[in-house]
Amino acid sequence: MWQKLIKKWNEIMHAIKNFIKKQSKKTILISLVVIVVVIAGAIYYFTSHPDLSYLKFWQSGDKQAAEKAVKYINDNQLASSTVSLVSVSRESGLIKIKIKLGSTEFDSYISKDGKYLFPQALDISESTEPTEGSTTTTSAATCDELTKTDSPMLQAYVVSQCPYGLQMQRAMADAVARVPALANYIEARYIGAVSGNTITSMHGEEEATENLRQICIREEQPTKYWGYVACQIKAGDSKGCESSTGIDSSRLSACVADTSRGVAYATEDFTLSDTYGISGSPTLILGDANVDESGFGGRSSDAVKEIICCASSTKPSFCSQTLNTASAASSYSESYAGSGSTTSSANCE
Repeated sequence: MWQKLIKKWNEIMHAIKNFIKKQSKKTILISLVVIVVVIAGAIYYFTSHPDLSYLKFWQSGDKQAAEKAVKYINDNQLASSTVSLVSVSRESGLIKIKIKLGSTEFDSYISKDGKYLFPQALDISESTEPTEGSTTTTSAATCDELTKTDSPMLQAYVVSQCPYGLQMQRAMADAVARVPALANYIEARYIGAVSGNTITSMHGEEEATENLRQICIREEQPTKYWGYVACQIKAGDSKGCESSTGIDSSRLSACVADTSRGVAYATEDFTLSDTYGISGSPTLILGDANVDESGFGGRSSDAVKEIICCASSTKPSFCSQTLNTASAASSYSESYAGSGSTTSSANCE
């Protein structure tokens, strides 16, 4: 159809040119008026037939590329559950697609030819200067690089179903089991977001629910936290571990259900996570430093102890003890170091 319209248009324009050559100036002016009328008519015709508009064809192509991207994500199980397409638009020369995963919506991008998918885009046009309320995080990989304080606090930012987050929690739980005093120097915090009055997490609803349970236990039943974690990371039996470790179930349920408690606690974690620019589980923060655990022995209970001792102005008595130097098992594992054990520094993005 388009080829016929273009051919017809060229024929009309050719006839008009020949006509103009043979006419007087007065006639040419009249002809120009006619041309304007013809063009106006053509514009009206195309706008009154949206199925022929260029914009319609353009949008149709973008939607097809977006649907192809969503199908690719679902077919290759790139998300924890099925994603759906919400909207399609153009932004900075790319096709922008809004995708929904569970109750969470996020933006991704596709090249105009539909060939490349970009799960996220970083806006590098914005200033990289720290803004008010933000924290500039340094990196520490050796004992000398850690700032010394009287009461260092090592925070591990995790999510509850990430294999490597479980690995770090296992190392910390083992450290506390061997040296209970270490519970005063370490804590687990969680990565996520809040949508409405519901928290979300990178591996879906089930993980978000467990994150919230652990946050509530940490905040309202702190003496039970590491015992519960040590049990839960064996097989993911949340209810069984709740019973075996003496968790007050009614209090836990009330915390999870009360947004002024559970979600409020979680929001504090997520705000800190955003402040430090954290996106991977696990990420260790001590003071304002991002700590690379590989410089202290990896993800082991002895490495946890070493980080605390290196950051202490006065060495606690437990610094003379050697804890478990083996790398903790990743994923769920009944034993401290099982077949899932790894020394990789990979994380769950």
